[in-house]
Amino acid sequence: MVRFYVVLIVAAVVFSIYAVADCAFFDRMRIRGLSRGWWIVVIIFVPIIGGLLWFLIGRGRAGRSSGGRSRTLAPDDDAEFLRQLGTEAEQDERIRRMEQELADLDADGATGDAAAPPEGAAGTERKRPDTPETPGESGPSGRPNG
Repeated sequence: MVRFYVVLIVAAVVFSIYAVADCAFFDRMRIRGLSRGWWIVVIIFVPIIGGLLWFLIGRGRAGRSSGGRSRTLAPDDDAEFLRQLGTEAEQDERIRRMEQELADLDADGATGDAAAPPEGAAGTERKRPDTPETPGESGPSGRPNG
């Protein structure tokens, strides 16, 4: 019988320590009833009942928000969602216009209307592949690549 009481006391102490730790680290916005300090006092001075009261009354639900609005809204009832759709539609329209302008510029460049740089301009000359007749430029060692 003594073992039973020892196990019961150890279980009560472990439960109380767990309740105090849970209360101490719990999100402040979700604590109901009393403030955090008062809940810890209740849990310590009324060991089993204080812990039970903490878990039944003091802990708020995860779904509750500080604004008191706990229900979810359908997308067509959410004003923020509807505003976001309007801005996305404007962005899509701007993207379509820019793509059309780029396609028009590409079409102008393909027909030759755009001013092409002269043949000998820097960066436009064509490189010939290295052949045995034209070994190529010399490398860092001073010897030709080829």
